[in-house]
Amino acid sequence: MTDASRLDGLTSWRSDWSGLRVLVLGAGVTGFAAADTLAELGAEVLVVAPKVDDDRVRVLQVIGARLLQHPLDAVPDEVAAFDPELVITSPGFHPDHPLLEWAASEQVAVWGDIELAWRVRDKVEPAAEWILVTGTNGKTTTTQLTATMLAAHGLRAAPCGNIGVPVLDAVRDPGGFDVLVVELSSYQLHALPLTGPGALHPVSSVCLNIADDHLDWHGSAEAYRAAKAKVYEHVRVACVYNKSDAATERMVREADVEEGARAIGFDLGVPGPSDFGIAEGVLCDRAFLDDRRNTALELTTLDELAQAGLAAPHVVANILAAAALARSVGVPPATVHDALASFRLDAHRIEQVAAADGVSWVDDSKATNPHAAQASLAAYPSVVWIVGGLLKGVDIDALVAGHVDRLRAVVVIGVDRAPLVAAFARHAPGLEVVEVDSADTGDVMRHAVASAAGLAQAGDTVLLAPAAASMDQFTDYADRGRRFAGAVHEYLGGEADDGSAPRAPGHAG
Repeated sequence: MTDASRLDGLTSWRSDWSGLRVLVLGAGVTGFAAADTLAELGAEVLVVAPKVDDDRVRVLQVIGARLLQHPLDAVPDEVAAFDPELVITSPGFHPDHPLLEWAASEQVAVWGDIELAWRVRDKVEPAAEWILVTGTNGKTTTTQLTATMLAAHGLRAAPCGNIGVPVLDAVRDPGGFDVLVVELSSYQLHALPLTGPGALHPVSSVCLNIADDHLDWHGSAEAYRAAKAKVYEHVRVACVYNKSDAATERMVREADVEEGARAIGFDLGVPGPSDFGIAEGVLCDRAFLDDRRNTALELTTLDELAQAGLAAPHVVANILAAAALARSVGVPPATVHDALASFRLDAHRIEQVAAADGVSWVDDSKATNPHAAQASLAAYPSVVWIVGGLLKGVDIDALVAGHVDRLRAVVVIGVDRAPLVAAFARHAPGLEVVEVDSADTGDVMRHAVASAAGLAQAGDTVLLAPAAASMDQFTDYADRGRRFAGAVHEYLGGEADDGSAPRAPGHAG
């Protein structure tokens, strides 16, 4: 059983963590960062994981953490004997996992890595401010954009969290930071408390958009949205929300924020007072200026973004959200402009990998759900769509129905092909649909690319926007994207022209 009074007092790196018995679930990136942090603090750490590679085993031994490699379909006897006072969970552990249910029954406190990082954020003083970024799609791009804008202003800024760098690593960096831009998944938000010493108090936050996703993990759309809404709790300066997504505005209205916090909207329309938007091709700030009812500050133009390959509508929306976050901590408009001039999207995000015979080949493997694929499809007028994978319990019907007019043909991959094929039969019975039924990871993209090449005509875009997770046939979305690009270049041979292609179409839609 947890000693609640002791845990409530653990609010600083300098608190007394010594001897605290902590069970860490998983030895991946999140679990290892938690174990390493807690061992450094002097806690007694037991890591439990089903399988750990030899290098990680050796490092855990060096830092003084115990490791139990054990199947996790039940509670190991060693865990009960350890009698933990605290459990640190990882996103891979579903809320009804046996170990988490056991912790609840034994009244053992459960934290996520984000709560732990918040409590020890003062290791290097002064502690960094936190800016939080979440949403169904666009999180990583917005996190990177925001950090780039902050750095251009001379602030020591670190993008971290779900983006790949654990927040615990960032707060322990000996150089320290002025601002952490923390990307948060719904899993990480689910684990956060709303009150008490573990509740976050960020300077500013954004929820970019909301569409049903990860329903197999959260159990319902309501639970997923409730997790996302936590991003706005206790915000001190700016709650940035998407004016085109009523759910995000509702989250802001219902959030318990600190006195003086403002609601700042963004979308692709003409901005009103306290908004970010677009007027006559110019991205504008009408929020962070004295005379916001009558004037606006120019940030950049759509023409400039097009030259940098950043003019796809969903990317422009991300830029507006990032600019709002950056402006909330004092980054000047001219600095936002300069930061955008040098910014480039990551691989596998609307990345043009080749062009030949009037056909463009675009990798948006990061579009792992229907909402992301919708944004990608909207950027191109005529598409041969490579789609499919693990649908994660999400309904694909609305996505198919909303984009049939721009589809030349469809190539369906992955294990969940049947719902996709049925959706196309309902909404586009005359559309040519090719199924790739190969289960061999090495062959899937070769067959998909060859099929797409036979269907595409000059002026078309062959778009990999799977609207599904990748783990059925690939290691991750990056592996899927790399194999797509490799198959494209293998198929095209010397015909490809990919040396200077922008990563997005040169229009804002």
